[in-house]
Amino acid sequence: MVHTQAYGSWPSPIDAALAAAHDGQPEYVGFVGDEAWWTEPRPTEAGRRALVRRRPDGTEQSVLPAPWNVRSRVIEYGGRPWAGAERIEGPRDPLIVFVNFADQRLYAYEPETPERAPRPLTPLSPVGDGLRWADPQLHLDRGEVWCVLEEFTGEGPSDVRRVVAAVPLDGSAAEARDAVRELTDGTHRFVTGARLAPDGRHAAWIAWDHPRMPWDGTELLLAEVREDGVFGPAQTVAGGPEESVCQVEWAADGTLLYSGDASGWWNLYRLDVRGCREVPPARDDARRGADVRPAPALSVPATPQGALARPLCPRDEEFGGPLWKIGLSWFKPLEGGLVAVVHGVGATSLGILDPETGEVVDTAGPWTEWSSSVAVHGTRVVGVAASPRTGTEVVELDTCTGRTRVIGAAHADPVDPAYYPEPQIRTFAGPDGRDVHAHIYPPHNPTHMAPDDELPPFVVWAHGGPTGHAPLVLDLEIAYFTSRGIGVAEVNYGGSTGYGREYRNRLREQWGVVDVEDCAAVALALATEGTADRDRLAIRGGSAGGWTSAASLTSTDVYACGTVIYPILDLTGWAEGETHDFESRYLETLVGPLTEVPARYAERSPAEHADRLTVPFLLLQGLDDVICPPAQCERFLARVESEGRRVPHAYIAFEGEGHGFRRADTMVRALEAELSLYAQVFGLHPTGIPTLELTK
Repeated sequence: MVHTQAYGSWPSPIDAALAAAHDGQPEYVGFVGDEAWWTEPRPTEAGRRALVRRRPDGTEQSVLPAPWNVRSRVIEYGGRPWAGAERIEGPRDPLIVFVNFADQRLYAYEPETPERAPRPLTPLSPVGDGLRWADPQLHLDRGEVWCVLEEFTGEGPSDVRRVVAAVPLDGSAAEARDAVRELTDGTHRFVTGARLAPDGRHAAWIAWDHPRMPWDGTELLLAEVREDGVFGPAQTVAGGPEESVCQVEWAADGTLLYSGDASGWWNLYRLDVRGCREVPPARDDARRGADVRPAPALSVPATPQGALARPLCPRDEEFGGPLWKIGLSWFKPLEGGLVAVVHGVGATSLGILDPETGEVVDTAGPWTEWSSSVAVHGTRVVGVAASPRTGTEVVELDTCTGRTRVIGAAHADPVDPAYYPEPQIRTFAGPDGRDVHAHIYPPHNPTHMAPDDELPPFVVWAHGGPTGHAPLVLDLEIAYFTSRGIGVAEVNYGGSTGYGREYRNRLREQWGVVDVEDCAAVALALATEGTADRDRLAIRGGSAGGWTSAASLTSTDVYACGTVIYPILDLTGWAEGETHDFESRYLETLVGPLTEVPARYAERSPAEHADRLTVPFLLLQGLDDVICPPAQCERFLARVESEGRRVPHAYIAFEGEGHGFRRADTMVRALEAELSLYAQVFGLHPTGIPTLELTK
């Protein structure tokens, strides 16, 4: 029987605790011998990341007990935190190296002898935030692991250098920083891990510098690896200031594969570097007799940069994405010459690319979104996938049979799936007729409906980044609202990834304008067409989405309230040292150089326009956040309260939380507070929800 009850008041089995327990997803899949391994969130274990293996009998085993937390802090967003391989001598037992979040040291662990505790491979540093590691690559024949090393040289967030480094596996570097061998010279501000060619003669990696972000422009670097393990001089072979190379791998035949967006889309290219060799420098009479000779250069058998690169599947689709973390993977070459690829526009599929024909055959199955985490072994491909009806799962494809199966983190419906939302993929018209992509989740509950004369409240969700993307997948946080009668509109505003460079470049110097306009366009269109109640619209978002939410509340009259989560609120403060090094000059692209357009920073900052706030809001913040620090929220609130106006609001700060909430108790409180805000503003009557106390 279906009951008639006002929107926002429907009973639902999806409570905040259930949504929190299913937050997060598996990441960083890989093979150790024949076994698939990955990391997995543990919200109820203080938000740690567990390392999980799939045993030969099909069972899943968490390899390290709490409180071990397999997570890197390189560039604060982290990167691939583990690697593993079977030993090449004696018993073929696995050896694992991993980064432990608490001290950021690299550890070695032998899971077949669990009585031996993980042993540290790297030292601690008393300077700044110490030494951090990411994207490890095990080279057992060399007795070392290659990693990205992030080393703080002072107390400031930008007192930092990054290099590719080799760490000995014998533990000799655990107490001695000098035992770490640096492979690159630190010329570039940012680097990814180096990939070694099959014959061991060359290494390739990606680098970039301020003020560029990795989706703006990067360089693909190539160097010879000499017999003593030292890298020769590096040469840029692809990429540039306006070309983003996001991943590089070696094929079995010794050619180089990379994903770059020279065409306007991240496509896959093959670069033949097998003719590269070191040549002596030109003789300079002025240097005759000098003790130091010029370093040999790397000779590539083509003069123009990238001249040997051949597109393997030129399409207006993405075969890559933004490098928010170090060590992401959208493709992996298979031994027989085929390539496993994650690709698509807006949504993504897992396919097998034949480089000779350019043909891609996609896998069968219910999954509509594949993450940037792919691994291969023999004829097997493992990735992380989800759909609007299933959460993220670890999925294996057998390329010989075409069969796919779930091998880890298998989705199990915690409630009747009839309560899940039914999303719509929509494209709206923004200002000047530009396309704005969105996912619309109308209220949905199998046992309840609203009166015919009532329109539902809707909350616009602005994703983070802002160079990010809202995937079309089952999210129990969305279901938490839709099953109670509150609609959700996820907007992939201009600047989002998944739609090519032109779409994401819309946000250049327009942050706080295009994102705000696009979100408003979707909200108002839903109201105009009769999908949403014009008087009951809200906006919410975290990080850059928190910025968009706050900017929307202080610059438009579209929304009746908003939820602002670990946001950027003061552009000038953020640009002058209130964030981490990775994004410290991001605003030069998003807003413009501070020295050239200081008025623009003030004009767009919500903190400068607290007097324009007229609607209730909820502000949520982690006290350990070094990306969007609590000081921004505190200044914003001080200005709101100093105006002498009675704007209802609440501020909840969470101990032990950084940028992105990971603890179950935090997420429960945050969700229930958000629902209570909407209930009070929209006149809703949900049951069993603590009342959020609003300061008035």
